[in-house]
Amino acid sequence: MDTEASLGSPPYVPGTGRPVPEAEPELVEQWRSGGGELVELLSQVRERFGGIAAFRLGPAPTVLVTDPQAVQHVLARHPEQYVKRSHRARVLIGDGVLAATGEAWKRQRRLLQSQFTGTGMRRYEQRITEAARTTAGRWDGYARTGQTFDVGQEMRRFALDAIWRSLTGHPLDDGTERELAAVATALPTLPADVTDAQDAVAAELARIDAVARHAIEAARSGAAGPDGPGLLHVLTDAATERPEYTDQLIRDELVTLLVAGHETTATTLTWLYLLLDQHPAAREQALAAGGEGSAGRRQAIQALVHETLRLYPSAWILPRHATEDDTVAGYAVEAGTDILICPYLTHRDPELWPDPEHFDPRRFLTPDGRPAHPGAYFPFGIGPRACLGLQFALRESTVLLEHLLPVHTPAFYSTPTKTVYGITVRPDGPTPATLVSPLT
Repeated sequence: MDTEASLGSPPYVPGTGRPVPEAEPELVEQWRSGGGELVELLSQVRERFGGIAAFRLGPAPTVLVTDPQAVQHVLARHPEQYVKRSHRARVLIGDGVLAATGEAWKRQRRLLQSQFTGTGMRRYEQRITEAARTTAGRWDGYARTGQTFDVGQEMRRFALDAIWRSLTGHPLDDGTERELAAVATALPTLPADVTDAQDAVAAELARIDAVARHAIEAARSGAAGPDGPGLLHVLTDAATERPEYTDQLIRDELVTLLVAGHETTATTLTWLYLLLDQHPAAREQALAAGGEGSAGRRQAIQALVHETLRLYPSAWILPRHATEDDTVAGYAVEAGTDILICPYLTHRDPELWPDPEHFDPRRFLTPDGRPAHPGAYFPFGIGPRACLGLQFALRESTVLLEHLLPVHTPAFYSTPTKTVYGITVRPDGPTPATLVSPLT
């Protein structure tokens, strides 16, 4: 079967595509003068012009894509025509797999792919569980003493522990945690300009590089941690046969995995707890779905995570660049056009998701609760460049919640009132809380 034709998106024939509808300059100028977030402009463009629309921030148009069919076309069907040119976090992650392109990306992706599926994931199950148990132990202490703690910081600490154990075979110690806190400091505040970014995070980069250098030296010496060799050993072993795996590239992959392996998970879990604070019945429903360790409870907890990711996807915007003329869902896209794919807006489209602003995990528990099209829900992207760590992140989140939800409920002193749309979409502010005894 011709899947391209079945999706209603035929191959490009010059002159056959309709012009992409373009927002009026006045709309863009109004947004500029208001000093709002980019997401506000994108929301207005999508609402007024639909799932494929253009606007101009400079001399050439940028095309916003939120229509599921068009999303699938760009990311999954024709990734070689819509390329990733750079990554805003490149100053941190260098030439790691997130920022790499072309043949280099293919080689790096191939090496890492097996580590995050099937047998590779099973290798890290116990390490994730130990990180969750460590967090649960801390929360037991908070509950006994009534100590106030920051939920967001706790989620970062857990996620960093899980990925550090998986990379090195060692649990996260206090000293390493303090140094790697530089990632959490640097990432959300990176300026778009590369030079400005390097200047802004120079001190943090030095601390991160020192930790990476020490970890690489330890892995290369053959010293495995108490959990055995980690993913970092896979990288150092690769260097013995693949000359491209220099110390610099190993460092870049290590930092990429640290950044991608903890920041998105921590942010998702923080949002989830803020949402449960507003919708406590969702927690009760998840726990009532089955007993401890049951498939029913696990599925219900995963639905909590998926609904959080619908509202706050790990990658809220995915930039691409068209290298060839093409037709996308009937619209002509010229070579050289910048494309912005926005999961955040697709996930909140009322034509796809009834009552889209409402937190309702049941969408992911019934066969007809969510749109069937793969381009309607893609918090980790879709296609060849979809996030490598999808299964890792979902497993982390599920295991931690299986440990915490039955016994601990945070009572927040205050919650953030704003959202920051940077490299990730995150709450703007601290999340102080104490623990109260659950009602169930």
